[in-house]
Amino acid sequence: MNELLDFILHTDDALLALVAENVNRAYLVLFIVILLETGLIFFPFLPGDGLLFSAGVICSTTEMDVTVLLILLSFAGTFGNLMNYHTGRAMEAQFRKRSDSLIVKYLVRHLPKAEEFYGKYGTRAIIIGRFFPILRTYVPFVAGMIRMERKIFLKYSALGAVIWVSLFLLAGFFLGEITWVKNNYGLIFLLLILITLIPFITALILRLFKRK
Repeated sequence: MNELLDFILHTDDALLALVAENVNRAYLVLFIVILLETGLIFFPFLPGDGLLFSAGVICSTTEMDVTVLLILLSFAGTFGNLMNYHTGRAMEAQFRKRSDSLIVKYLVRHLPKAEEFYGKYGTRAIIIGRFFPILRTYVPFVAGMIRMERKIFLKYSALGAVIWVSLFLLAGFFLGEITWVKNNYGLIFLLLILITLIPFITALILRLFKRK
């Protein structure tokens, strides 16, 4: 648990230290973080995009293998979405019956955007949603709630995971050879988080002004 907390607060430094100590443990922790972010509705705050980029940069300068990581994290993203999908299916009845429960109240605050996003893009939302923090955690849950066909969901989920992981991981790997990137990838990690959160911050500000 302490290692996961370090990944959230000091992702680049924690990952470098872990690789230096035990590369197999680094693989495991990276797998768990991606699995949690995509598989459990209570972990949308975990650093997905930035973590993949940082992992790619570190692969270019350490013994961590980018091919192994690409396969491992694509599987984590696919399996995580599948977990989330089945959670949505299992909770659909409870969601309708127990509108006063704490879990349901928590979900009600986050689901409308995901439902709107899914309604707009349909099955493509499974792929497109991968590139939006928070949404990528809730879109699979919505797909489960509306009982999207499992085979179709799995197909788009796997495709989306491979594209998402490949884009950020390989970008970090190939750019990691650039000296400036090596010296500043902690800053790049933070910028990636800020850039991906811009749409949600903008929406929040607009909503506050609308209420006023």
